[in-house]
Amino acid sequence: MNLPEPLQQVGRTYVRWKGRKLSYFAGCDYFRLASHPAVIKALRNGVKQYGLSVAASRLTTGNHELYEKLEGALRQFFGAETATLASSGYAPNLMAAQALAGQFSHALMDERAHASLVDAAQLLDCPVLKFKHRDADDLARVLHRLGDIKPIILTDGMFSHDGGIAPLRDYLRLLPPKGMVLLDDAHGAGVLGATARGTPQYAGVPTRQIIQTITLSKAFGVYGGAVLGARSLREAILSRSRVFVGNTPLPLPLANAAIAAITLLRTDRGLSRRLAQNAGSFKKRLGSSGFPVPDNPCPILPVIPENERQAGSLKRQLLAMGIHPPFIKYPGGPVNGYFRFVISSEHTPKQLGALLEALLKWQTESSGRR
Repeated sequence: MNLPEPLQQVGRTYVRWKGRKLSYFAGCDYFRLASHPAVIKALRNGVKQYGLSVAASRLTTGNHELYEKLEGALRQFFGAETATLASSGYAPNLMAAQALAGQFSHALMDERAHASLVDAAQLLDCPVLKFKHRDADDLARVLHRLGDIKPIILTDGMFSHDGGIAPLRDYLRLLPPKGMVLLDDAHGAGVLGATARGTPQYAGVPTRQIIQTITLSKAFGVYGGAVLGARSLREAILSRSRVFVGNTPLPLPLANAAIAAITLLRTDRGLSRRLAQNAGSFKKRLGSSGFPVPDNPCPILPVIPENERQAGSLKRQLLAMGIHPPFIKYPGGPVNGYFRFVISSEHTPKQLGALLEALLKWQTESSGRR
């Protein structure tokens, strides 16, 4: 398997690809904060003030005050008791699993869970069983078959391949009193909920039985991650997680940039409004023309061609409209690949109109050839 051809970001919503400047409807930078002037300024100031790295574990001499400031910003944003930083978005699930190892009788995992949850499950020191994707009835069947157990449920909050949302309320209804949910909310955090606290807020459920893990590289546009949970969980991470203990933490300029990004999302509600308006209006217009659109509030639109000819046809339509063709093959998505379009808060009406026209022309062309 080879890596795709490199892309060069140009501005907030464009890329340069094969010598052409094209509109970019891909990736996971939902608010384009990775290129927001305030975030870039904070990154540069971070380099000047703090240098690049503490070059040590936080448990030795690397516990810089900036990390505690960032954890405080995350606690405030998410309303969490504690936030424990990780140096990547992949690491929080591993940190939580190492801290929780041996505490549960079974791990029950959505069959399309993110790879980091798959790896985390192996660290929990208990049998791992899968249930059907986003299927509370199948989860109930598994729980009933196992009987009196102490389970931990592993699931994404918002699934990245199609924007599907885990039915958290149903899962919690089925969960025994001593059970927990390890929720990978990488894509829901910063996007879902009235104040963007993620999938639990969107579902309107308490977080007492939820460990919410997040990344800073999606909605917040920076890098790193965190585990949100009770104080006892943080204490267990600090004492039992090798990923946390033996790891150099996030580069300081990125921590400074993350604080700026969190502040932006917390104070500028226009970002969330624009994302909801762009995604909602685009999906409504597309759906009214008979195009299959997922029934969820997420800014993700999967398009799955039936064959290589259809894939090639859509790629040509997109390029003709000045749009980069985001055809990907990624774990959890369709085996033969698919187009994953992402609407951001910063796309212009002209860009959205061009994408709409390309998809509808492709739909007409594909229907005519059947």
